[in-house]
Amino acid sequence: MSPSSTLLLLKWQAIVLIVLGQRQAAAACFGRMLEVDAHNCYALSSRAHLRAQGGDAEGAMQDYARLTSLPQARAADFFNQGYLQESAGRFEAAEASFRRALALDEQLDRAWFGLGLVLMRQARLDEAISALKRNTQLQPMSPYAWCELARIHVKRQEPEEAVKIIRHLQGFEPKVAAELARETGINVKASPV
Repeated sequence: MSPSSTLLLLKWQAIVLIVLGQRQAAAACFGRMLEVDAHNCYALSSRAHLRAQGGDAEGAMQDYARLTSLPQARAADFFNQGYLQESAGRFEAAEASFRRALALDEQLDRAWFGLGLVLMRQARLDEAISALKRNTQLQPMSPYAWCELARIHVKRQEPEEAVKIIRHLQGFEPKVAAELARETGINVKASPV
């Protein structure tokens, strides 16, 4: 059987195993694919995803490190790597991964959010605000970056900015706005409609 036929067969076996809930067996198929082609992006990405879902963050990060070293790595691969690095407290590495993702796709809103979180954790609040604002431009109806922005403003003792954000959230996420107001201790009356 040719290498391309072997890869195709293993890929379909892995897909069927995933559908059947046999993730470890599927990961083994991806491992066999990598024995045939060590630079197979699909196999690396898929195995990394399965490892991350199964709680093997180190194994997933190893796969993403291999994957992102390849010239055909995509923005999403760098984002996924950054996400795992951020979760593991590797903030500088995560920042580099998110920035590489954004260099490949500056519209990747998740990478802007991840970058904002990592910069916050490094106490680089001005940069974090810029990244989170970019996320809100790309995802204006998602409350997550808005909430982080409000938290930064509270931390910087800029309650008037946090009030603006909470009022903004009241327009499309009133429950989130109420929770954020409780969390920050900021009393905000509902804005007139």
